[in-house]
Amino acid sequence: MFLTITTTGTPERPATDLGFLLHKHPDKAQAFSTSHGRAHVLYPEAATDRCTAALLLEVDAVALVRRGKGKGRAGAPDATLAQYVNDRPYAASSLLAVALGNVFSSAMRGVCAARPELPSRVRPLRIEVPALPARGGPALVHRLFEPLGWRVTAEPIALDGEFPEWGDSRYVRLVLESESVTLAQALRHLYVLLPVLDDAKHYWVSSDEVDKLLRAGEGWLPEHPEQKLITSRYLSRRWSLTRQALERLELVRLAEADDSEVEEIDNAVPAETETGTDAETGPGTETGPGTETGTGTETGTGTETEADEKPTPLAVQRRDAILAALQEAGAARVLDLGCGQGQLVQALLKDVRFTEIVGVDVSVRALAIASRRLRLDRMGERQAARVELRQGSLVYTDKRLKGYDAAVLSEVVEHVDLPRLPALEYAVFGAAHPRTVVVTTPNVEYNVRWESLPAGHVRHGDHRFEWTREEFRAWAGAVAERHGYGVRFEAVGLEDPEVGAPTQMAVFTAVTTTTAKEAKAA
Repeated sequence: MFLTITTTGTPERPATDLGFLLHKHPDKAQAFSTSHGRAHVLYPEAATDRCTAALLLEVDAVALVRRGKGKGRAGAPDATLAQYVNDRPYAASSLLAVALGNVFSSAMRGVCAARPELPSRVRPLRIEVPALPARGGPALVHRLFEPLGWRVTAEPIALDGEFPEWGDSRYVRLVLESESVTLAQALRHLYVLLPVLDDAKHYWVSSDEVDKLLRAGEGWLPEHPEQKLITSRYLSRRWSLTRQALERLELVRLAEADDSEVEEIDNAVPAETETGTDAETGPGTETGPGTETGTGTETGTGTETEADEKPTPLAVQRRDAILAALQEAGAARVLDLGCGQGQLVQALLKDVRFTEIVGVDVSVRALAIASRRLRLDRMGERQAARVELRQGSLVYTDKRLKGYDAAVLSEVVEHVDLPRLPALEYAVFGAAHPRTVVVTTPNVEYNVRWESLPAGHVRHGDHRFEWTREEFRAWAGAVAERHGYGVRFEAVGLEDPEVGAPTQMAVFTAVTTTTAKEAKAA
């Protein structure tokens, strides 16, 4: 199997610069050992105006069988003949993609120490693959490459040229042409998409393949219209790996949209707690005073009057208040927006009145901990059908969130920058518009009652603000008026006569058109 890379040039920018980019001299033919055979790099032509590099891979069929643990192309251990007689030596596949990564690793990374200005330059490129398996046909080839800036020619290859009535094979002759793609980008496109089109990897796909996919897909895969298909096929349709990759790609997309780093987006759970299952951290759970992990108490004085009677933790009181509000609203299908590590989702699952529970969080780490907390991998079929964890940002509209009875924002709004709060408001109250919305947030006035909280500090390091009772009521009232809700307020935790309760809760109820008109007239 082989492919060729051709470029053209001028005396000022000679085509033979291709040799610098590939780190392979045009005057030499070089050979490299690979896991499944021998790769050769040679230049059929090398002149100022035109240069072509060819990668030829000779496959060792015996080594392929041995490393593949005796399995044939279709994975059937008893397909003895198919182990040795197949298309691997002749058609481009994941084997060729691995050879690309091994032989042209520096070029794929865009590294050229001798001429550091070259990798970032776009140049005319023509890539030809004479025989490429295309499960999905020429149409899929176009869908995969055209969004990346390539002009695509995918000519079906006949099963037998002497018998055209037999029709076309599943192979195509592929030609890619572009003047807007760098060589490093082109190699990364091929590294990912050749195995995707082949749709039959020759080696065991483990978790490190996710990292390889994300590295090679950097800059193009997060926005590719066929992202899900590419990810699934590249990872051999392993559902757990595919989900992991898609979640990380969504984080990249959100970070790029916000012009920020991924680490700034996925910060709901400290990295050191990722392996835990009982930590009460992240948006919606808060690690400040008065929580399960805090150092304060719920008496409002910071001390316990009865050594043998510990007060109910604030996080538990908060969840109980939320559950009561949802039960009173008659909600069955509930969204936990900013679900963190899944404590509320876990509580909702214990009540059979909640028939569908969806936890949404932007943090991959938080969702991973929530999954372990809920034991999703060991959950019975009926119980698993009631719950789903999704990655998503609450400041973007999401059509998947429409049609639910209720949504909960528990200790979430204070983690959002104030300029972005209107976007969250519209996404939840405007676009999703559930019948009931429950919002809880700290009461900053109560902070003076925490002996362990320095004056002027918020309860959690990630809180962008904390509202007084008056500020929270003003915000909630304006939201309700803008989006057609009525709103009532409740105190959560022991209420202090001077500063109120530690947590404040608003319960929004959608107002029907008739009721809204009557209320306005009154």
